[in-house]
Amino acid sequence: MENEITEQQIAEWKQRYARVFHLQVGDKECYLKMPDRTILGFATKVSSEDGNPLKFNEVLLQNCWLAGDEEIKKDDSYFFGASSKLDKLLAFKEADLKEL
Repeated sequence: MENEITEQQIAEWKQRYARVFHLQVGDKECYLKMPDRTILGFATKVSSEDGNPLKFNEVLLQNCWLAGDEEIKKDDSYFFGASSKLDKLLAFKEADLKEL
């Protein structure tokens, strides 16, 4: 990675975004924040309007990006590797629904 990320930087991101993730794709790496409703809504809208399901991952990666090797966003082989793990950013709490 071009710029080394320090523990202090990670702590600052956690303070600001609560959840921060490290993604390793081959010899490249990046740091991502968890998406919020705005990011998810935008990603869903863009991908449905574009008709390309990969657009969702592009928008998600771009908008959750904190730092890292730009090749992950630009080179298809790295992007596809990253895309296979982006669903882990969408970790939701388990819910129960009961009819009364």
